Amino acid sequence: MKLLKYLVILMLFSGIGFAEEKAQKIYTASIDADGVQRVKMVGGGYYFDPNYIIVKVNVPVELLVSKVGGFTPHNILMKSPEAGMNFNEDLGKEPKTIKFTPTKTGKFPVYCDKKFLFFKDHRDKGMEGTIEVKE
Repeated sequence: MKLLKYLVILMLFSGIGFAEEKAQKIYTASIDADGVQRVKMVGGGYYFDPNYIIVKVNVPVELLVSKVGGFTPHNILMKSPEAGMNFNEDLGKEPKTIKFTPTKTGKFPVYCDKKFLFFKDHRDKGMEGTIEVKE
């Protein structure tokens, strides 16, 4: 019985065995009066909300990110320096503002690369999204 208990705890902590299809949550940013596109995003439980963000090219973006409760560490990572978007921030309960100006149109991945020991990283568990930059 103890072995079963430890296996269940391990499965919950690692996120295996209980995968579910994540729905796409789309958000289209508008440009505020000061010329900035502002987006709020939360992460946790191997998801981002919203997980598909549409912004305009060459217009500054302020991405306000935070984490829902829980003890599992998460981050938000984007490696698209060619498009003016390159960041890696740990998520916490207190919101953080990530500022960037997208300089190229296209679809760019954003994800969490945290992982526990030898298990899949959080991106492989579904904690990823897309920032689409349009004209």
